[in-house]
Amino acid sequence: MPSNRVYALTTVGLGALLLAHAAVTWPPLATVALFGGGAVVAFVAEAIAVELDWLQHHIGPKIAGVPIYILFGWTGVVYLVFRIALLVTDGWTAVATAGGIATTYDLLTDQIGVENGHWTYRDSLPGPRYRGVPWWNFVGWFVISCLTSALALPFL
Repeated sequence: MPSNRVYALTTVGLGALLLAHAAVTWPPLATVALFGGGAVVAFVAEAIAVELDWLQHHIGPKIAGVPIYILFGWTGVVYLVFRIALLVTDGWTAVATAGGIATTYDLLTDQIGVENGHWTYRDSLPGPRYRGVPWWNFVGWFVISCLTSALALPFL
């Protein structure tokens, strides 16, 4: 099985496992808000980057240039880091902490996806890059992770 398929299937599997964990251990409305609302947030953010031609994904199937597996990856990571943040704090501090942890995770792993050919950054925006990954990607991870975590907050 090609590495792209393994990567996508692993991402979907991990996301499904974390969704199952949330379904068993978390309030149902918080689970729906984070996973359902988070998938919408992730889709819109990725679709904007694809439409602006800043980012191109190389793994399908896709909707509007956004691979479906990504929706599992985003929400799974955010759920996991939000639950970790909730172990040490609560409320909006947990939301910001989750955003920071998720962004750190992306800082450590995103360049691996680029190196393995899963996606390509095509933008010509000025500003720093870390191992080929543009600054706006990390800002996006922080904002979207905070927004996704915040969707569940009223139900906890």
